[in-house]
Amino acid sequence: MTRDDAPTSNYRLDLAYDGRGYFGWQRHGDQPTVQGAIEDALTACFDVHSAVMGSGRTDRGVHANGQVANVLLPADLDVESAKSALRGALPTDIQLLDLTPVADDFHARDDAKAKTYRYVIWNAPECPEAEVGRVWHVPRALDVQAMRPACRVFEGNHDFASFAKKPNFVRASTVRRVHAIELTQDGQRIEITLRAEGFLWKMVRNLVRAIVKVGEGRTPCEKLAQILKSKDRSAAPGTAPASGLFLDSVEY
Repeated sequence: MTRDDAPTSNYRLDLAYDGRGYFGWQRHGDQPTVQGAIEDALTACFDVHSAVMGSGRTDRGVHANGQVANVLLPADLDVESAKSALRGALPTDIQLLDLTPVADDFHARDDAKAKTYRYVIWNAPECPEAEVGRVWHVPRALDVQAMRPACRVFEGNHDFASFAKKPNFVRASTVRRVHAIELTQDGQRIEITLRAEGFLWKMVRNLVRAIVKVGEGRTPCEKLAQILKSKDRSAAPGTAPASGLFLDSVEY
């Protein structure tokens, strides 16, 4: 009997990663991806070939501090030893935070009740080298006080068709409930934290770009509500870079 034929149990993976070296979460041919790196490490450690199911498919260059996934692994694993082995097998830019047995029907994506993303902006003429690829560097001073009411526009239950890229499949709905959007500033560092029941493809980055346009003085706050109601992607601003985006947590 091979390990692939052995009895399996469902395990939850809690993960953090730096997305700079990856073409996003999902396996993508021969390109380096987070999912691929984790699956390769699992094969090396436990001699199994199991698909890792993530709570969401973060895009190329997006980071995570609290990604959640689930995977079928041998039922007889010693969890503490497995954690140690997997941490040693993963690349240094992917961190295993925890490995826990879960119910057979737990699914990291389908069971998620809410997600929190955080977007980081470095607002100064120069960006420290350590922050490159981990923030959106905006050299020109932003009007943070103008950006705060812009965040409020998107809270609540709305059709976010104007702020989502169309996928190559039919979506059931573009309506989402955004629980809260909070903006904080610490010197040159501006953080926008968004918590919602779920997000459409590139929705967070599109919302951030719209909020920053208000801070740049290029879009009045009142116009955001009009763009939202139009349900027209072409009416909205562009997309903020992937570099500043972090998946911070997933709620179940």
